[in-house]
Amino acid sequence: MLNIQNMKSDFNFMTNPFYKTNKWERKRAVILRRDKYLCQESRRYGKSVPAKTVHHIYPLEDYPELALVDWNLVSLSDKWHNAMHDRTTRKVTELGKQWQERVRDKFEEWKGSDGQNNFH
Repeated sequence: MLNIQNMKSDFNFMTNPFYKTNKWERKRAVILRRDKYLCQESRRYGKSVPAKTVHHIYPLEDYPELALVDWNLVSLSDKWHNAMHDRTTRKVTELGKQWQERVRDKFEEWKGSDGQNNFH
């Protein structure tokens, strides 16, 4: 069982213990395979750029309940992943908000279920 409180308190993704768990490693592999190991932001522009990172559209530190939910995860290159977050303020950028808007219906459905749905 994931310890949600620990995830909420550790904002640094490099040291957050969640990213070292087997559950995350398995989910990360599934999402990269789903996205054919290609950056999904680059694909929007017709480019095939390898993806190394799986990004939480709704940030892990704000929504740890969505940590392993497929629709909240997207494969990105390092360049585009860095463009999703302001690394100083830790806020989602305008580009990150655009991705949130793309999955808003799924987020609202999840939120309407009091976050109890663990659907993928």
